[in-house]
Amino acid sequence: MGLYNDNPTLEGLEKTIDESKQGEVFSQSDFMYDPSGKKFYIESYGCSMNFSDSEIVASILGKEGFSPTKNMDAANLILINTCSIREKAELTVRKRLRIFEKAKKERQGTLIGVLGCMAERLKKKLLEEEQIVDLVVGPDAYRDLPNLIQSANEGDKGVNVLLSREETYADIAPLRLNSNGIVGFISIMRGCDNMCSFCVVPFTRGRERSRNAFTIVSEAKDLYDKGYRDVTLLGQNVDSYKWENPETKETVSFAELLIMVAEVHPDLRVRFSTSHPKDITKDVMYAIRDYENICKYIHLPVQSGNSRILKRMNRTYDREWYMQKVDEIYEIIPDCAISSDMIAGFCSETEEEHQDTLTIMEHAQYSMSYMFYYSEREGTLAHRKYEDDIPLEIKKRRLNEIIKLQGEISTAVNAKDVGQTFRILIEGDSKKSADDFKGRNSQNKMCIFSKKAGLKAGDYVQVQITESNSATLKGFIVESSDKV
Repeated sequence: MGLYNDNPTLEGLEKTIDESKQGEVFSQSDFMYDPSGKKFYIESYGCSMNFSDSEIVASILGKEGFSPTKNMDAANLILINTCSIREKAELTVRKRLRIFEKAKKERQGTLIGVLGCMAERLKKKLLEEEQIVDLVVGPDAYRDLPNLIQSANEGDKGVNVLLSREETYADIAPLRLNSNGIVGFISIMRGCDNMCSFCVVPFTRGRERSRNAFTIVSEAKDLYDKGYRDVTLLGQNVDSYKWENPETKETVSFAELLIMVAEVHPDLRVRFSTSHPKDITKDVMYAIRDYENICKYIHLPVQSGNSRILKRMNRTYDREWYMQKVDEIYEIIPDCAISSDMIAGFCSETEEEHQDTLTIMEHAQYSMSYMFYYSEREGTLAHRKYEDDIPLEIKKRRLNEIIKLQGEISTAVNAKDVGQTFRILIEGDSKKSADDFKGRNSQNKMCIFSKKAGLKAGDYVQVQITESNSATLKGFIVESSDKV
């Protein structure tokens, strides 16, 4: 188990990113227990926002004299940054706490902390259910960690789950613990004002607030100067980003922010996640079209292809409107790739309504998707208003049909890339072979290609595609490239 478990999207499946640890440098002391109580180990589950938050936590702890370790047995402070979006994510955290319990018994004085959305959702109830837990800290309370740790060391439980309308951590430079030095994340906003009936995020991360645009650009410049060449702007709903300059009273929209970051340097690729269909504007599409280093890729979660179910989900759009939005994207950005999220078996979904999800997938031609069956979350609007009445076996069968169709679509979409040449940013060695590089193209498709002498991670190359499957493109380098 590595330092982090991360997802490429805010609503994505859990997966461990072991490949991204290439480039990390740890000395032998990083694996040794520190009796002074100043080493921390952190795992993060769920979305990319949690990944970013863990880097903020690491920075805050670093200023207090704590150093990170990738070995849990060397740590005096063990933290787990949690996700509550689905029951499976919380069950995974519970299992990890059993492992942490053993470490706590073996080393007296070791503190266990639960951070993030699960901490916010369960609050003090978590302390009752998991007696080994010493710290319960919500997403807006990380600045209070030093005080909470001191309280826990003195024998009290450290709890702060207060949500904030102002906190953005804009002044904290994240400590890039788990980076390959090429790909980085920048949090541009926090919270969510969309009350999708199935989603717990507004209750765990609070109201929407946007970060100072100039601090975002400054962070992007800093990352570029340190060798990073690919940044993802993160938010629960990036398209609703809106920051007002307190001095000039002028506002910065998401489209304007995208351009500001893109103009840091033409060799800095810019991505973003996640978009809400109702908020993405033509100005954003034009920015993607007009700036080559703003990647031609939009994650546009549909959740369901049926208008009645979408209304029950409180998604604020219907089937026809979403399909028109997809058409608009392809019209303005013909080479754009679109991905999505889908939920099978939402409350009262019929077989015919399930079929609508399959047909909207065919219309949108998603390059990939994150697919789930509905998991009821306590406290959400759906939990309060609707019966979770679709049997599990039907949910799983519908989900398998969605997964099967997406595999077929992804295979066909990627097959169209065979014979084409793409500019690829080398991100490191392929997971399967040290003889190959890996890297993504502008459309966020992972490419595998044989190495050439003199090239390294962070370089751009032209790769001609010779093979494809549902998940990966394969090819060979035709030339290096100094441009994005």
